[in-house]
Amino acid sequence: MNDAPFAGQTDDSVQHALRDELVRGDATLVRARSVLLNLLQIEGQELFSDEVVARIRGMSLDVAAQVLAAELDETVEAPSIPDALRQDALALALVEDPAFLAHVHTLVLEAQLSERLQYRSGLDPVTPALIQDLMASGNPEKAVLAMTVLAAQARFMQQFRRMELPIGELPGDLFHRALMLGRAVPDVAGDGERKLRAAYDEGAGRLSLLTRLLVGIGDEADRALSVDQAGIAIFATALAYRSEQDRSLAVVSMVDRQPARLSLALRVAGLGAREVRIQLLSLHPEAAMPAGVETMPAEIAALLLSAPTASAAF
Repeated sequence: MNDAPFAGQTDDSVQHALRDELVRGDATLVRARSVLLNLLQIEGQELFSDEVVARIRGMSLDVAAQVLAAELDETVEAPSIPDALRQDALALALVEDPAFLAHVHTLVLEAQLSERLQYRSGLDPVTPALIQDLMASGNPEKAVLAMTVLAAQARFMQQFRRMELPIGELPGDLFHRALMLGRAVPDVAGDGERKLRAAYDEGAGRLSLLTRLLVGIGDEADRALSVDQAGIAIFATALAYRSEQDRSLAVVSMVDRQPARLSLALRVAGLGAREVRIQLLSLHPEAAMPAGVETMPAEIAALLLSAPTASAAF
């Protein structure tokens, strides 16, 4: 997939410019998360006119409801505090947790981008070309895994539209954090927590299935770095895996129009200048590749991405 060999060294001024752009992008995300948190703390549904804020709040309330519902299933005593107040309290505690807020925010951004590309270019968010080909490949293992991913992705898009987030879909650390926060809610004694933990299987979650698919497709792996072939979910997973970034950062770089981070990540993932440009245009037709990336060696791009600023917002 690579073009001809890239130039040996990139001018220091270009690296400084790209690093500055990464810093600005991270600062923007930090400010955005702070604003989101403030908005989510404001009472009154009429104030949540922004779709992102509304969906984050709705999904957080859904997680809180699941924690409380599991507890109510295990007790015969009515709680001393009304369910709605307890649910609001736990939902607020969840969104005040930076890692949880970042994760849910990323899920919303990912689903929104999937819907936007479906509307703009007809890219199916559930059955992109790569999934269709794997299901028809004649390889039973790949076909079954592709169908499992398809089902998980279909559920994800449906849940996004309903503002739902099954607690079993949370990564292990966030699942544990949600239950720990639930302990602080009055009348939650712990029996429901044990029930939820017993049913939890991180490997069955959508994000784990996407990673398994990526690792298991072998010679089809390069297609996962094509938005048009793989769709947003698989593309984001492949970009994060191949560039050794957190998946949330990969999604943000695709949605938040951060061409520096996205271009550098694609270079680290092994794409040449032409392929990087194609993926940028697929996501944002008006985007331009930042100066210097076209001739930048992948190892220098990796150093820029691995600098402390690249994870500042997470």
